[in-house]
Amino acid sequence: MTQPLSEHRHISFTAHYTGYIWYKMGISHAAFATSKGKFLAKLVHPLESWAEKFVGGSMRTTLKLRHTMIDEHLTQLIEQHPDLQVLEIACGLSPRGWSFRQKFPAINYRELDLPDMARIKTEALKTIDTASPEVISVDLFTADFENAFKVFDQSRPLVIISEGLINYFSKDMLQQLLQAMTQYGSSFPELHYLTDIYPEPVKNRLANIIWSCSKLLKWMSRSAFSFHFVTPDEVQHFFSTAGFSKTETVQPSHYFSDMHVAQSNPAEKAMQNEHAGDLVWMIHASVKRN
Repeated sequence: MTQPLSEHRHISFTAHYTGYIWYKMGISHAAFATSKGKFLAKLVHPLESWAEKFVGGSMRTTLKLRHTMIDEHLTQLIEQHPDLQVLEIACGLSPRGWSFRQKFPAINYRELDLPDMARIKTEALKTIDTASPEVISVDLFTADFENAFKVFDQSRPLVIISEGLINYFSKDMLQQLLQAMTQYGSSFPELHYLTDIYPEPVKNRLANIIWSCSKLLKWMSRSAFSFHFVTPDEVQHFFSTAGFSKTETVQPSHYFSDMHVAQSNPAEKAMQNEHAGDLVWMIHASVKRN
């Protein structure tokens, strides 16, 4: 029997765009750069250039920021936990799995996406390395998502990664997804979740234009794309209700200016809890069982 089509399948078109942009940035492999991605990149290039000049950033600039922050945090987690396991959900045409398997050959790094994208990604990976594991084919909002956790050793820590995903869901759907992670990951000694998120652009003078662009993306992806949070405190509270005991919100303007901010300084701590004006944030949520 064929699997029923997921209502979230239309989001996958963005994977072609991001896959091509990462390739053009020199951080990916040609196998992940599709003709559809090249077409989309060419189509939105004028808008991206305008946004970089007048808004202070674009989709492609935030792609580099979020990808770098997630990669660096994942590297730190692997250094802390050499036996760490990785599940990248909605992996699309991200080069991260391929790249980290090159850097850390012993790592158990699995990728997951909807059936059509899982097939495309598996075929791309096999052209690079025939030993690459098959991409897991699962809809995150079905009971089958639990099966993805069963391919890992539950005596070792697990990190889940997503990129360019959670803004496509309503807050209720996002809460459902987070609760599924903490529920299905409850047997692991440590569960980490690294993701990016686009906060409300309240600190940007062109916020109305950004909102209008988000409505266009919502229509194109046939999704519930929206901005859900204004402050890091809102993020922390939301993730805590889903079962995560610790949530750190990383803002690029803080992260890249000083990655070692003195947390003992009350003024510095207060700054970390305010919207710094960045178009994208990174989130590191975790729960430890021991």
